[in-house]
Amino acid sequence: MIDMIGVGPFITIPLMVGAMGGPQAMLGWILGAFFAVCDGLVWAELGAAFPGAGGSYRYLSEIYGSKTLGRLLSFLFIWQLSFSAPLSIASGCIGFSQYASYYWPRLETVFSARQATIALGFLGSIEVRWLVNGATFLAIATCVLAVFLLYRKITDIGWMSKVLFSVVLGTVGWIIFAGVTHFNPKLAFSFPPGAFHLSSQFFSGLGAALLIANYDYWGYYNVAFLGGEVRSAEKNIPRALLLSIFSVACLYIVMNISILGVIPWQELVAASKSDTHFFIVSVFMERVYGHWAANLATGLIMWTAFASVFSLLLGYSRAPYAAAADGNYFPAFAKLHPQHNFPYVSLLALGGAAALFCFLRLADVIAALVVIRILLQFLVQAVGVIVLRIRRPELARPFRMWLFPLPALFAIGGFVFVLWKRPDPIREIRYAALLLAVGLCVYLVRAWRGRDWPFPQLSEMAKT
Repeated sequence: MIDMIGVGPFITIPLMVGAMGGPQAMLGWILGAFFAVCDGLVWAELGAAFPGAGGSYRYLSEIYGSKTLGRLLSFLFIWQLSFSAPLSIASGCIGFSQYASYYWPRLETVFSARQATIALGFLGSIEVRWLVNGATFLAIATCVLAVFLLYRKITDIGWMSKVLFSVVLGTVGWIIFAGVTHFNPKLAFSFPPGAFHLSSQFFSGLGAALLIANYDYWGYYNVAFLGGEVRSAEKNIPRALLLSIFSVACLYIVMNISILGVIPWQELVAASKSDTHFFIVSVFMERVYGHWAANLATGLIMWTAFASVFSLLLGYSRAPYAAAADGNYFPAFAKLHPQHNFPYVSLLALGGAAALFCFLRLADVIAALVVIRILLQFLVQAVGVIVLRIRRPELARPFRMWLFPLPALFAIGGFVFVLWKRPDPIREIRYAALLLAVGLCVYLVRAWRGRDWPFPQLSEMAKT
């Protein structure tokens, strides 16, 4: 739940409302919860069947064959994770620094803002935008602090997670209480004309809203990466996944309706089009209780953002380690700390990449993260759970997907919708295509040098 809540809902509410142009943006939260449950059932079945470190790395290998296609797909998953995981961590760090700007407005002073266009031949061109201000350096410092706190054995981390989570839950509860006790239904449900007219613009806005909802709900699967360190994983992984999704969905929906009942949606739409930060929770609390509450809420949101960064780094650092220990990633990532027995190289590498990504703009970070994950992980895995049922019907499955295969099919449909039904969908798809092309080249070079798949098979075919 720490992974899921993070800073996402506190910085993306204006983006969500702006995408759909009114309070009908609640459809994004509701449909986002539905698709999260569908995808969560995919993770639950696979996590219970294959408990252990690595998450999707192990699942893809088991589904598609550990010696053939599955080995390639598993490598590509870890390859994209080496970029998408730092993007996710960086988004939390950027959100932390943005809310800090409420206390120290000078953090928003821009030192440099640039945009570069890189030609990719038949793939077209990609745009890279970066921003340097005071908040950028605070975001980097936040990432460094998280790495420092995680640089220890996991048994020393449990109490930190509990403390962080208690404050996260208390913060959301306070926001909901404030909104419910000061709720104005005329504001919350003042839909603009044609709000639900099923036009191309409506579906384009819904696609953009669902992309943001995916970002805000994602994180439920992070327990799968820690499967080797979870007691009774075949029971507790599905429980953690599904209980987290149900709980966070309820919190999100109630919290967002509460905020819309205090702040007019027109302000949120205007904020989504502005380059300046809009501290939605700070403004909300200031209008309900006054300036003291805004200051306190801002501090709590910063705590929540840091808790998310902490938890994401903990979970993601285990995946490259599992792949490297299996011989299917760069060997350095398999190194364990000599004293505390944790994958310190993986932790430092992901933390360093996240610090570098803190120079990017938040909206670009979110869009690139979601598209890369969908194309190179979630779609392949959702299809894979169906393939696995066909290929290995005898496999022991401690948890079986409800109403199989409907949830997997709904998840696939939702992901495809998000990819195509949003403004300028090709831009982030080019990022994923470039990442895929480079990853394939890296894999083939490593496979050729080690005579790994597919080169032994090609040699046998040539002899035949």
